[in-house]
Amino acid sequence: MRSDSSRLRFEVKAQDGTARTGTMQTAHGPVQTPAFIPLASKGTVRSLDSAEVAGLGFEMVLGNTYHLFVSPGPERIAAAGGLHRFMGWERALITDSGGFQVFSLAHGGVAQEVKGRGRGGRGAAVLIEEEGVNFRSYKDGTPLFISPEVSMDVQAKLGSDIALVFDECTPFHADRDYTARSTERTHRWLDRCLRWHRDNGPRRQAVFGIVQGGVHEDLRRESAQAVSEAPLDGLAIGGTLGRDKAEMREVLSFTAPLLPAGAPKHLLGIGEVDDLLAAIALGLDIFDCAVPTRFARHGVALAPSPDTRFRIDLRKAGWEGDRSPLVEGCPCPACQRHDRDYISYLARAEELTAIRLLCLHNLTYMQELTAHARLAIAAGAFDSFSSEVIAGDPPWATSCSS
Repeated sequence: MRSDSSRLRFEVKAQDGTARTGTMQTAHGPVQTPAFIPLASKGTVRSLDSAEVAGLGFEMVLGNTYHLFVSPGPERIAAAGGLHRFMGWERALITDSGGFQVFSLAHGGVAQEVKGRGRGGRGAAVLIEEEGVNFRSYKDGTPLFISPEVSMDVQAKLGSDIALVFDECTPFHADRDYTARSTERTHRWLDRCLRWHRDNGPRRQAVFGIVQGGVHEDLRRESAQAVSEAPLDGLAIGGTLGRDKAEMREVLSFTAPLLPAGAPKHLLGIGEVDDLLAAIALGLDIFDCAVPTRFARHGVALAPSPDTRFRIDLRKAGWEGDRSPLVEGCPCPACQRHDRDYISYLARAEELTAIRLLCLHNLTYMQELTAHARLAIAAGAFDSFSSEVIAGDPPWATSCSS
């Protein structure tokens, strides 16, 4: 690991067991951790203006290198002054490498989500080679190519504060032999990413490496060692974490302790309420996930309702006449100004206002969750806080009867 404070500084502020709070100082300001990072996949957090996202208290968003590479293209964004200026976001910005999306096209599982739910898709044949990955644009079928060098070049043009190295994200159904070979290639690609960035990258752009290895403890250990020894500013845990929550938590439990204590640690793609709490307890710091905005698109609100997996479905029947807010005590605009009856009506009618209101609510829920987690850790009370949330009694809100 490196300690170049001109790119990124990370300081642990308080610790409760292995759970911790900290401050990650980036070129565009601080990020208080643990923190949930909303996805601005295509240069916007779904249905919201950047000022609204900042107004909810978020200090960092994540741009999707794959989507922005396909459209509008890194040159257009660079000409606008980088992604910060292009989308009007003045706080910290992290970009993924594009690896998850590209390899999802090859391995399946989330391909329809990646391809924009079939809008204009022409198929996406993927050829994975040592040099990089050939694939076709989901927009018009144009042949495209991403390599470690191309990924880092795109992220340099986007001007993010933190760039993630290009890696292969193997699926849960990949066998051990394939996962081992893929992980070794990911480590070779790590070296290529770092060489390119050393010679060409923005001076103040930090770089995070990604620990792979699937569900195999020995491969995770080897990957953690390789990534920890590289000249990086932080680390992320990526790849498949198993086929269910139990396996995911097992993988995280033996992977998280392998990472350097002083490094900022990012868990990629995990963001459901109970999973987030379990990961914070392991000492992980930042988290990105599509859950809040994806739920909003489908009429689902996050809520302190353990029996329904911390969500309520407003598209289902039964909300007519319900004058309670989505969540009692929630400070979001949806809960302060509207009731379940109205939002359910909008969601069932597929009105865009429903998506906006539910995005505002779901992101507020995640922001409150992590903000109160930081307070609990500082007070030495994270375990009791986590138990309260899991039981459906978070300190900032109470469940309404369904």
